[in-house]
Amino acid sequence: MTKILHGRVHGSRIELTEDLGFPEGQEVEVSVRTVQPALPRVPGEGLLRTEGALADDPYWDAIMEAIHQERKNDTRPESLE
Repeated sequence: MTKILHGRVHGSRIELTEDLGFPEGQEVEVSVRTVQPALPRVPGEGLLRTEGALADDPYWDAIMEAIHQERKNDTRPESLE
């Protein structure tokens, strides 16, 4: 069985962020690699990374047009004034 877990180094110890789920005394083999720290998030960055994701989807334009037409139908009640 292989599990991928994350943890932090504290001297010669590695503190895992979750329980291994193995019984006490279970022998395991450990392979360690460093993880790059997450970059600070900029608002809107996620949207920019997905830009163009549906550009080649043949149905997307029709779906967006249907949504646009539905939004043009104003279903709000008339003003009470």
